[in-house]
Amino acid sequence: MFGFNVDIGVDLGTANVLVYVKGKGIVLQEPSVVAINRDNGKVIAVGFEARRMLGRTPGNIIAIRPLRDGVIADYEVTEKMLRYFINKAEGKRFFFRPRVMVCIPSGVTGVEERAVRQAAIQAGARSAYVIEEPLAAALGAGLDISEPSGTMVVDIGGGTTDIAVLSLGGIVCSRSLRVGGDKFDEAIVRYVRREFNLAIGERTGEEIKIEAGTAWPNGAAGKTHEIKGRDLVTGLPKAVNITRQQVYEAIKETLESVVGAVKEVLENTPPELSADIVNKGIVMTGGGACLHEMDRLLSQETGLPVYVADDPLCCVARGTGRALAMLNILSRDHKVRGQGYSQ
Repeated sequence: MFGFNVDIGVDLGTANVLVYVKGKGIVLQEPSVVAINRDNGKVIAVGFEARRMLGRTPGNIIAIRPLRDGVIADYEVTEKMLRYFINKAEGKRFFFRPRVMVCIPSGVTGVEERAVRQAAIQAGARSAYVIEEPLAAALGAGLDISEPSGTMVVDIGGGTTDIAVLSLGGIVCSRSLRVGGDKFDEAIVRYVRREFNLAIGERTGEEIKIEAGTAWPNGAAGKTHEIKGRDLVTGLPKAVNITRQQVYEAIKETLESVVGAVKEVLENTPPELSADIVNKGIVMTGGGACLHEMDRLLSQETGLPVYVADDPLCCVARGTGRALAMLNILSRDHKVRGQGYSQ
């Protein structure tokens, strides 16, 4: 069916891109990776196919992640990636350019925000809007943020952690930390190199985090995970076992920075809203919410109940789609900002 009102919400994440299409829900969830031919600059693969190439490419092919710490690191490649995902989500069914809503970390600069909007326009959007991640996460988690009552959201993504207290449909106080799943992966890679004299790649670091990671000191003690890499002493391939306790030691410092930021936002929250948060607790979204015992750690450190949203990975993408449906209200209150297509 052809139509004028084509709405697409994009969670343009450092680790993954999720695309929400009005009336269909989440239609696409792929890694934010692009494989490019160095010689002619042509895109060879995007998403899952490109991710399989990370660390395994010949000299003339480079697999890159064009977003770092929640913002665009390579504008041209991001534009190509966005175009690919928008076209794939649309399925070439529409005559008309879609309206696109893209989420951004709450701490981005005006230049970074304009870069995201411009990339969406260049990728084929009729009009492009941006919404801050905590607001999108709250909408996607189904929270009622329109009431004069405090709601706290902690969104731990691949590149950033966004923490915010929301009331009356807006952000009262927030903190955006350029720490997320990627920093956990990097910490694991460094730990394995230091403790086992073993060189592993980012992909292996991520696998260890998913399979054996924990945010609790005594979480599932005794569980081990086999890792394979290159021995730094002999230069030969080698396999070793790592325990969950060791993975916790590897990411402990990164966890502390997230907990510290959550406490900082709580300290800056107005007293009346603090009382609401005591009753409602903290809602966690994003891939980091899936880390074993992450909710338990936050609850222990803050003394507040902590809940993981249903399907936390998809909350922000769903929220961008819902924001487009509420565009008139959100634009009037300056909760979203956007621009139209100009030839």
